[in-house]
Amino acid sequence: MAAEAADSRVAWSADLDRTRLAGLALATLPTLLVAGALCAITFLAGGGLNLSARTPVEMVLTLVCGVGIAVAIVLAPPGRPLYGLWPAGLLLGLAGLSALSVIWSVQPDGSWQDAGRLFAYSALFALAVLLARALPAGWSAILGGVLLAAVIVCGYALLTKIFPNAVGGEHGAGHTYARLQAPYGYWNAIGLAAAMGAIGCMWLGARRAGHALLNALAYPAMGLLLVTLMLAYSRGALAALVLGTALWLCIVPLRLRGVAVLGAGALGAAVVVGWDFSQHALTADDMPLAERMSAGHQLGVLLAAVLVLLTLVGVAIGFFTNRRALSPQMRKRAGTALLALPVIVVIALLGALTVSHRGLFGSISHTVGTLTNPNATLPANGPGRLTAIGSVRARYWNEALEIFKDHPLAGVGAEGYETARLRYRTAPIDVGQAHGFVVQTLADLGLLGLLLVLALFFTWLAAAGRATHPLNRRWRGWPQLLTGKRPAWLALPAGDPARAYSAERVGLLSIVCVTVTFGVHSFVDWTWYVPGVACAALLCAGWVAGRGPLTAPPAAGRRWRTLTLRDLDPLRGAIAAAVVVCALLAAWAQWQPQHSVDAADEALALVARSPTVALATAHTAIGRDPLSAEALLTLAAVQEGAGQQAAAAATYERAVHLQPANFHTWQALGEYDLQHGQPQAALQALRAAVYLNPEAVAPRVEIADNAELLSIQNSYLQALRDTAGGGGTAVR
Repeated sequence: MAAEAADSRVAWSADLDRTRLAGLALATLPTLLVAGALCAITFLAGGGLNLSARTPVEMVLTLVCGVGIAVAIVLAPPGRPLYGLWPAGLLLGLAGLSALSVIWSVQPDGSWQDAGRLFAYSALFALAVLLARALPAGWSAILGGVLLAAVIVCGYALLTKIFPNAVGGEHGAGHTYARLQAPYGYWNAIGLAAAMGAIGCMWLGARRAGHALLNALAYPAMGLLLVTLMLAYSRGALAALVLGTALWLCIVPLRLRGVAVLGAGALGAAVVVGWDFSQHALTADDMPLAERMSAGHQLGVLLAAVLVLLTLVGVAIGFFTNRRALSPQMRKRAGTALLALPVIVVIALLGALTVSHRGLFGSISHTVGTLTNPNATLPANGPGRLTAIGSVRARYWNEALEIFKDHPLAGVGAEGYETARLRYRTAPIDVGQAHGFVVQTLADLGLLGLLLVLALFFTWLAAAGRATHPLNRRWRGWPQLLTGKRPAWLALPAGDPARAYSAERVGLLSIVCVTVTFGVHSFVDWTWYVPGVACAALLCAGWVAGRGPLTAPPAAGRRWRTLTLRDLDPLRGAIAAAVVVCALLAAWAQWQPQHSVDAADEALALVARSPTVALATAHTAIGRDPLSAEALLTLAAVQEGAGQQAAAAATYERAVHLQPANFHTWQALGEYDLQHGQPQAALQALRAAVYLNPEAVAPRVEIADNAELLSIQNSYLQALRDTAGGGGTAVR
């Protein structure tokens, strides 16, 4: 009997363990799904500037989110107000304005592509809003998924430096820069991913709930993320992390726990980063692969040792704090020291500036002047750039503001900055974005876009405050603010249940900090165009906007209705069907630009062996994207190859009429006229090209045997020199 009882206990214990494992797996599945989706977006879309890589991601995102929105509309339980509609609608309105801007855009095909990206972003934001209403308990999956995705992406980036011959492809063995940039292809994007993940680490390591071992993993994760951020040499990401961390410490009452995670991770990262910065093979560009491999392997060993040590530190701190909580007096002393530390740092910095050769105010004036100098030089791609003040962003911002000054109401069209800036630039630097969301919006969409963005920002702030009550204050609503009869921002009463810092409220406050970190960085960079980090921020922003008051009765997410045709609400069904149709149309529109590029490439490949088929294929490319000047230029080239010179000339002129503010169309027309003996017409077209782009390159034609054409080209080159030297006024 005793043996049978023992066997029964063993079997029961085994069943209990299996049940716990099954429950743990089920609980972590949503987190894994979120992390997997964000990683897929990151590794497939990359930096978001490659149309062929970005298009399928946008299409799948639009379709999946559209179907998800439709399902949520039909099946979500009734009885709870729908929050977050204003920011979701305004984001959709911004996408609509971008699509509408093709009417006046200097580059309408770029505006259409930008609208497709924004429609995908809007669908993701709206889905997050609806899921927060239907499944409010899923906030931990959102925050945990963003954190896990950041760790995976940053771990991959570090592997490209540790094993450059085996990981990363062009970002590994073929990588010429010392800065980390995989998998986005852009160092500031990987730095931002690390900064957003670091906020999640502070939540994970500081929370009072959850498995102790999982919480302890926040320490090595923090170290890995900080190493990644520093090896990306990203000053913008570092500043965003500082501001995001400061906000977290202000609004989340787990400061000592959060500082323990941040401090331990920073100390471990400092060891790795200090060693890395001392290795020439890891900090210099264009180093031989063999030297990078040798130093990278050493870096990997050191990083692994530090991560193991940080794991042990996390376990030890968790064990100590669980066994013996700090007394109120010790907490007060630690909090006082924590508050005193930044004050001491600021005082020390001011003292150092005071005794410097420029003095305090002279140093401040010099720093501001350097930051705003449009003629500043680009810092070198080394560790020293982390302490450098100069940046070329002031030049990009100045060009964007010049564009806005000439087109104040509606700008030059979405994604028009890249084309319009060529007329205003003073140095031959190629750049596609203004490196700042606000200035880019001013240049592209003018005051209309700025008003939409400001409305989106303030409505999101109101929605986020409704769910989180930062600083224990409650938003009373717009009527109180507009009438001024009662304060609109009131302190929560002492007995209000909303003052309780539940696990969900702490998590939502951390989600807000992740979103703010992304927003701060987007103010000084173009990471809004990078789908991996942008989708993580939109998921967080949409969730906190749609959650609503925490004191409201939660939506019964587990009581999804089992519907029959009789139970189906006709209105809900109609709205859901309309959403699916809109998603299908949006995905089709997102596909057309890349579909057109594929046809144009095929036409160029066919022109030598089958001119007739090539012509038909080139016309197909135009039909798929009638806004594309490149498709028209491809057709003109195919027509030239087929001997249809008159048709080619008409197509070049058609491209000019389609995009008259694009210097490429004028230059292509001028070069065609030069090649076919029309020097005067060529000169007029090339003058227009120079006006639109004073740094335009010379026509690529062989004219050594034609004295008249040589004279025209000399006039063109002289116009180039005069325009470049005279600020663009010589040929007006």
